[in-house]
Amino acid sequence: MAFDKDAFLTALDSMTVMELNDLVKAIEEKFGVSAASMAAPAAGGAAGGAAAAAEEKTEFNVVLTEAGANKVGVIKAVRELTGLGLKEGKDMVDGAPKVVKEGIAKADAEAAVKKLVEAGAKAELK
Repeated sequence: MAFDKDAFLTALDSMTVMELNDLVKAIEEKFGVSAASMAAPAAGGAAGGAAAAAEEKTEFNVVLTEAGANKVGVIKAVRELTGLGLKEGKDMVDGAPKVVKEGIAKADAEAAVKKLVEAGAKAELK
């Protein structure tokens, strides 16, 4: 049996929003894909995707994922990186995962991650 694209589009046209939502979920499960991850490239096209990739390469976020065993050392490192007071630094470490620094250059972000890891935390670059 050959696939009839016109019949498929007609069937989609007659579906309710809830039925379409169920269909999207079923397709995501069946093929292991996500409609949300495909929405940005489809909307922006190749130029939008290239611009997003270029933007990601210039600005990075440092994320504290876990405080680790040496919580005091991590609080000191967070305070040094952010200029926060003791209470604010402690609250940030206690509330991990938290973004420590946003929109910084790659070299600065890597140095910040290194400082946090050396203090005993788990941190990552995003």
